Amino acid sequence: MDKEVMIVTGAGQISLAIARRMGRGKKIILGDKNQDNAAAIADVMNKAGFDVETFAMDMADRASIQAMVQKAVSYGEVKAMVCGAGVSPSQAPIEVILKVDLYGTAVLMEEVGKVIAKGGTGVVISSQSGHRMPALTPEQDRALAMTPTEELLSLDFLQPDKIRDTLHAYQLAKRCNEKRTMYEAVRWGERGARINDIAPGIIVTPLAIDEFNGPRGDFYKNMFAKCPAGRPGTADEVADVAELLMSEHAQFITGATFLVDGGATASFYYGPLQP
Repeated sequence: MDKEVMIVTGAGQISLAIARRMGRGKKIILGDKNQDNAAAIADVMNKAGFDVETFAMDMADRASIQAMVQKAVSYGEVKAMVCGAGVSPSQAPIEVILKVDLYGTAVLMEEVGKVIAKGGTGVVISSQSGHRMPALTPEQDRALAMTPTEELLSLDFLQPDKIRDTLHAYQLAKRCNEKRTMYEAVRWGERGARINDIAPGIIVTPLAIDEFNGPRGDFYKNMFAKCPAGRPGTADEVADVAELLMSEHAQFITGATFLVDGGATASFYYGPLQP
């Protein structure tokens, strides 16, 4: 008998936390370029009674994403998607951040949107970092939202010589994630499905620990120390929001972005984190 299927990208702590909340009874296809990470997550979940199958998937490659989606469809209706894959400013150069975090996320939303079942839901994990970048022009925001995916990386303001550093590239990618979620919500809605974005702040994960130990480590530690919560968050706190957004209690919510950052963005604009 066909199962409902959940597509999860990024074998990290946030993806794991959401999949454990929302993956019960579903066939979970876990896509990640690093198969060691994927196998470790799958092992934990399968031993806890879930049904997880890993898939070697490269977020920078459309054909790879399409192959993962087709694998998912072979098991049944795709009813859920979690996009948790990405690289951080300390992990990759500008070009890779744009190809994975910006282009790849846009492609994933588009490809899953072609097959998502009625009543299906998706969440994209972006970052509060996109809210700390100066406002783009309305034309730039619209371009991030609506430019055909294969033309995104050709946009003038996304050229590497227009981008200051890897943090700026990451902020642009996460701004694109949010705008693209709004655009895709219209298309997903035509299939009776919903998609939303979650923008976490400092969440303790292996990726965050890389940042703590990277060139901006003191900046990030200061950020969570001076946010209203006074601490970093946990993956389960992000999953709390995802659980709401993917449940029947959020049927009137789509195309939205939810900050889960302990108030860091509020502090950045109106508190002790002001530049």
